[in-house]
Amino acid sequence: MSDFWILLTGSLVAACCGIVGVFLVLRKMAMIGDAISHSVMPGIVIAFLLSGSRDSMLMMSAALLFGLITTFLIGLMQRTGIQSDASIGVVFTALFAIGVILVSLFARQVHLDQDAILYGEIAFVHWNIWELGGVNMGPKAVWLLGFTLVVIIAVISLFYKQFKLASFDPALAAAVGIPVAFFHYLLMGLVSMATVSSFESVGAILVVGLLIIPPSTAYLLTDRLGVMLGLSVAVGVAGTFLGYGASVLLDASIAGCMVVAVAVLFAAAFLFSPSQGLVVTKLRQRRLAAQAAIASVQKQ
Repeated sequence: MSDFWILLTGSLVAACCGIVGVFLVLRKMAMIGDAISHSVMPGIVIAFLLSGSRDSMLMMSAALLFGLITTFLIGLMQRTGIQSDASIGVVFTALFAIGVILVSLFARQVHLDQDAILYGEIAFVHWNIWELGGVNMGPKAVWLLGFTLVVIIAVISLFYKQFKLASFDPALAAAVGIPVAFFHYLLMGLVSMATVSSFESVGAILVVGLLIIPPSTAYLLTDRLGVMLGLSVAVGVAGTFLGYGASVLLDASIAGCMVVAVAVLFAAAFLFSPSQGLVVTKLRQRRLAAQAAIASVQKQ
């Protein structure tokens, strides 16, 4: 039964990250996910200190708040002329360091350190169950991730056209009256929510891989947003199953194998994508060169 919960949890993480990750990749903001996954740590620690619990909604709310603060500070620095990569590095390292200091000062005896938050352990997911009236409802992570996925799907479906236009052409979106800034921060809120929901399962560091690699794979395979969203989720879920199988055979980290599996799928798309694959492109160029040579000989 533990295998089922591990695969279900991994699939839910892959679905949550795969959907919001597509919009990050399209906006060329993929590393924002990395920044948010680190910078929400102060919010988590503050929420724990206020509530005394790691399972409170206050922790989720505080993490979402710090995710939005991260996005705001990065945007503020970029508007003042600081390069995008530099602003991301400055903000997330500073906030993450503050979180580490808070843990060392106030939560040293609690399992709330950077290893617990960043790496997680999906193999333990079936032990942390939710009981309702004495009835075992299953792992808490599954319920939290399921709720997060429902919220993400609902928000993206409700504002699909706005997200689509704001991602491909922000200037046009602003010109037709779409509040681009609002949808930007709404997306960052969803990214923060997906990241925080995955802390106890695969960990924030590995969430970064699922935020970037499956959407990037889908980007290589299609130019249609709807198809891209579906492919991104499919690649993430496939990587979850393949990675779990590899971890069992190798007796290695489950979450690590899952990310390596999606990386292998990305490599396959990078090499053999029908439209943008490296090998396919080289073969097409050789074929065109051969056809041009034949045409040249025939003209002579």
